[in-house]
Amino acid sequence: MKKTINAIALFLLIGMAFTSCKKEKTAFPEENPLNAYLANSGFNEKTVNFINSGYYEFGYKFIPKVTGKINAVTFKIPDNATDTRVTIWDNVSKTVLKTIVIPTNTANVEVRTNIEPVALVANKEYLITYNGNDWYKRSKTSNADATYPITAGNIDITGYQWDGGTTQSYPLDSDVKYYGGDLSIVFQQTE
Repeated sequence: MKKTINAIALFLLIGMAFTSCKKEKTAFPEENPLNAYLANSGFNEKTVNFINSGYYEFGYKFIPKVTGKINAVTFKIPDNATDTRVTIWDNVSKTVLKTIVIPTNTANVEVRTNIEPVALVANKEYLITYNGNDWYKRSKTSNADATYPITAGNIDITGYQWDGGTTQSYPLDSDVKYYGGDLSIVFQQTE
């Protein structure tokens, strides 16, 4: 009987020790919203390649629905390129949060560039752009407008921005008939 009571007591102590241990945080999966954006907007219906077409600063605005971070950027264009500048912007203040240089890119091959994570606040708007003269023009076959926001997992894409030139300046022009890219974020929820 005494052995049974000791065994029960030991079992209860071990159980209490395990339940008092600090729980580990859940590791959320990474998300790249580009494919869902193209599909949900209809911009995956028609693609025209532009090569050496003049320089632009262009990309998409987005709002994370949850607090998270950008772990990497992905990039694909229809021509080889070197030292492509990518910028992550605070869309409200129109200030640069991070500049990334993609050293090399092979035509039509997606490149993932890991970065020091950039923290993102839920429900705040950001913009990611690149500067280049090669891009895919993605649109609907009907050339109809997209209706924003476009949901892509934990990210709402809120628009497409562009401006001509090579300077790192916030692009003010927008368009709802197409997306020029392909540039995207690799987002991971943190809480």
